[in-house]
Amino acid sequence: MPIHRRDFLSATAAVAGLTMTGVHAFGAASKKAADLRVAVVGVKGRGREHLRSLGKNAVGLCDVDSDVLERIGQEHQERNGVKAAKFADFREMLEKADIDAVSIATPNHTHCQIAIAAIEAGKDVYCEKPISHDVWEGRQLVAASRKHNRIVQCGTQSRSSKSLMDAVAWVNSGALGKIEYALGTCYKPRPPIGKLDQPLEIPESIDYDLWCGPREKRELYRPQLHYDWHWDFNTGNGDMGNQGIHQMDIARWFLGEDTLSPRVISIGGRLGYDDAGDTPNTQVCYFDYEKAPLIFETRGLPRSKEGQKRWGGSMDRYRGTGVGVIIQCEKGHVLVPNYTEATAYDLKGEQVKHWQGGADHHANWLKAIEANDRSLLNADIQEGHLSSSLCHVGGASHQCGEKVATADIANSIAGMPLLSASFDRMLGHLRANEVDVDGEPVLTQGPWLDIDTQTERFTNNGDAEKYFKCPMRKGHEVPDYDA
Repeated sequence: MPIHRRDFLSATAAVAGLTMTGVHAFGAASKKAADLRVAVVGVKGRGREHLRSLGKNAVGLCDVDSDVLERIGQEHQERNGVKAAKFADFREMLEKADIDAVSIATPNHTHCQIAIAAIEAGKDVYCEKPISHDVWEGRQLVAASRKHNRIVQCGTQSRSSKSLMDAVAWVNSGALGKIEYALGTCYKPRPPIGKLDQPLEIPESIDYDLWCGPREKRELYRPQLHYDWHWDFNTGNGDMGNQGIHQMDIARWFLGEDTLSPRVISIGGRLGYDDAGDTPNTQVCYFDYEKAPLIFETRGLPRSKEGQKRWGGSMDRYRGTGVGVIIQCEKGHVLVPNYTEATAYDLKGEQVKHWQGGADHHANWLKAIEANDRSLLNADIQEGHLSSSLCHVGGASHQCGEKVATADIANSIAGMPLLSASFDRMLGHLRANEVDVDGEPVLTQGPWLDIDTQTERFTNNGDAEKYFKCPMRKGHEVPDYDA
């Protein structure tokens, strides 16, 4: 029988073997990794993967959906033999449970709120990507982790891949000459999410106020609350900030950049169907780093209109990948088609080197906690902040943009061959999906946004400031560490 919010009670600490002895800020450092006690917040979707990775370390579960919490709690007990304590509210969990660390897999818009609360309660944190919903939030999370000396890892698991570590080092040794550009691709099937005539009735099992967290509490007109929040800018960051951040992070890693790009532009839109989403399903972003640019392409439509009959298995590919990274150098290129593999090619297309093999990202985090040594992290929160923020500033350009005729867009970027080439490929893709890009304007061209790479603020567009720091609901604010 499902447990509903109106009568939902958190499981007692005695049931889970947890104590109510209060929080001790540095208790985790004295424990071996195998003995660390972790609570997972957000247990549907990615949270289930966290539980699989953490196994017996996961002694607490927290989710605003009591039906999900009950089901996943039972699943975790059957798989790992752990009868975890269950909480609806992360604040209650942090107050009552004697845990060492928190692993967060909630929707993007609550990542920083929960992570900073955990840090302030003396917990080490693993936070899913993107680590923030906007640039300002990410800055506060980094500042909180430093002030309270916590071990905070971003869930960009490619950073724990030995094969990619070696490939990055090899490229940066100059083996293929100078890097000319990095290209990230996210060609992933994203069918329409539907659109309701009447507001979605939120299931009784969900605490919707807590689910909304810092963001505006709105009526929803999509059929599904869970997952499809990705395609609503109020709570998500589109596919560039969902799947794409992995490829964004890998591309920035190869480039060796440790700031945001000095400027960015977005071209794209939500095209090919009409639904309740407002994030782009088709987009090119150009991050104008001085040494070598980073271009990012998002495509949620299949390779043709015919492909919309089946979606999966019919996506575009470019130079050997659909969801991946291409690092173009003077003497060849490196292809990264997944999280654990990379291949180098010369200018003739002949393979010259191959790397393969990954590692457990959660295990790296637990080892760093055991040693109480942030330098052991493969994806320190600052790295997660930078890669997340690249997605955010690209999204800001889009949201500041307006629909512009295709020919006018092409003319405005004619002096930028790499951006023009990406744009031309995007047009071909849209035409194959029977999107009329040659009639009335359908593509949104964002402005070039200039960025102060130290403060990470926009310097040439006042409208963009509201995307640097999104409004927050009273009582759910992310703490201001800049104040």
